[in-house]
Amino acid sequence: MVGTKWSATPWGMALSLVAVMAATAAPAAAQAHGQAPGRARPAQRAVLTNSDNGRSVTAALGDDVEVRLTGYRENGLTWTWSAPTSSDSTVLRRTAGRTAPNGDASAVFHAVHDGTATITAQRRCRPSAGHVCPMVVTPWKVTVEVK
Repeated sequence: MVGTKWSATPWGMALSLVAVMAATAAPAAAQAHGQAPGRARPAQRAVLTNSDNGRSVTAALGDDVEVRLTGYRENGLTWTWSAPTSSDSTVLRRTAGRTAPNGDASAVFHAVHDGTATITAQRRCRPSAGHVCPMVVTPWKVTVEVK
């Protein structure tokens, strides 16, 4: 019995020491990366739609900005969006983007550097057979400041 007691104690002390070292190293690592201890912020995702045209938004490094633009069909005309693009991929890097046959477009941008970038897209008309489109291009624009 005595042998068991003495052999278990060193292991218990070693495990306690490892736990204490890990608990004190995490805040130090967070401070080294510009974060306050215990204040690690998970990445956020802002979702922008047609109605956000003209807005300015702020994002933090590591955040994602998702754009979901909705096209529509009316009187034999389909109003389609181009895939959203970033004016500065060193600030906002596009990680996904697509357009759909119904006129919708979407994209995801990742905030990779401090600065300001503009996300833009254009809506154009696509006529059905026997219809004529007006010569109109509607711009969509959001300014994103990454801090």
